[in-house]
Amino acid sequence: MAGPRCPSPERLKAFFAFFFTLVAMGSSTAHVPVLMWSSESLPPLASPVAGHITSTDDLAAYISSVCGSGPHTVLLFLQEKLSKDDFTVFGGVYGNKQDSAFQNLEAALQSSSSVTLPAVDLSASSAIPALLQEKLGVSPLLVDADTLSNLSVNKSASNFLLISLPYCAGVHKSCKEVLHENDEIIWKVLNIMKAKKVPYTAIYTGLQPSRTMSDQPVVRSLLQAAETDVQPPIMFNVSGTPCIMLWAQNLFVRLTESSAWTDLAKETPSLTGSQCNSTNSQLVLTYTSGFTLSFSMSQRYYPVSARNWFTLESVQLQSNGQTATFIGNRSIYAPAEYSFRCQAVSNIQDGLLVLLNPMQTISEWRLNFVDFQIQGFGLNNRTDFSYASDCAGFFTPGIWMALLTSLLLLLIFVYGLHMIMHLNTMDRFDDPKGPSISVPQSE
Repeated sequence: MAGPRCPSPERLKAFFAFFFTLVAMGSSTAHVPVLMWSSESLPPLASPVAGHITSTDDLAAYISSVCGSGPHTVLLFLQEKLSKDDFTVFGGVYGNKQDSAFQNLEAALQSSSSVTLPAVDLSASSAIPALLQEKLGVSPLLVDADTLSNLSVNKSASNFLLISLPYCAGVHKSCKEVLHENDEIIWKVLNIMKAKKVPYTAIYTGLQPSRTMSDQPVVRSLLQAAETDVQPPIMFNVSGTPCIMLWAQNLFVRLTESSAWTDLAKETPSLTGSQCNSTNSQLVLTYTSGFTLSFSMSQRYYPVSARNWFTLESVQLQSNGQTATFIGNRSIYAPAEYSFRCQAVSNIQDGLLVLLNPMQTISEWRLNFVDFQIQGFGLNNRTDFSYASDCAGFFTPGIWMALLTSLLLLLIFVYGLHMIMHLNTMDRFDDPKGPSISVPQSE
């Protein structure tokens, strides 16, 4: 397979200017970049002013002009996370270009008609699959490079090919290695399309922004503290629309009393089997370590409160072909438009979960979710949690102790004040200069 062409100095200079524009566009925490290029030509697009964030309407209007009339083949390279800082940190803009993780992507952009949207609103970027499906009139086909090489692409009809790309999890590979492998996948797919002589339009973007160097607090670097890797929420999408979100600092599981706790929050799960609709949602997390967690939620209307509420009906843990079902000891619920949050969700010592019909082989299974938050309904294209309904009541034991202690001290103060206000002076005093008061005694 032929390697990437070396861009001319003029094109490299233009490419550098493009990436410096990306850097000047502000923080990457609120938006993601969208890169588009075509083997033919793209409609002109005015250069965005600094600080401009492309909205859903703007993106939909441009995609409509790109797809236009007639058949089109669109390649959507959808990465789990992507930010402008990824290009500056791993793209080699300030260093050796041969060390860049995006060599093939840079060559493709410079050798084709390309358009750059440096900052696209999260709701707009997550709606790209749905927008393309609407404009092309076909459903997306999830493919990889090997599948595409054996796939017959009909040039006379519209095609929507979706290529899913991972992002670094910080466990086995560095971010630069993962992005370099993604770059090789993009180049391989483009070469396959070129070999098949199929004209195409390619789009490269992310579902959410990645947490990069510019997002870390400055105080951390000044104190030279260790950088903590904050995992993003687990999000299940339907047709590009967020449907279920879950986040936890720790997802501890243990199968025996003598075994060590396994923290599943450090692993990246597969969401295969997850589903959601207006009344029921199920989030299925399958981990490479052999565990599967399933969260089943339901939504219903309660006339007394005149509103919809959602309930976490059960949590299932599967391992080694066995399944344990945990239900709520005390109701785990929240208004349908809210999320549910709790500092600790477990089945340990009066926890919120209770093992249903425990058998001898699973009676020692334990769950312990730390700083747990979940939302199964009412996301409405949000990429963050709605207002959280916390499991802790307002009057916690500590608050009750403080109130009772304050009340006791107040009663003591009121009693003392009452005693002082009711002191009476004597009507008659003993005068030391006069005759003493004599009290006759009778025999």
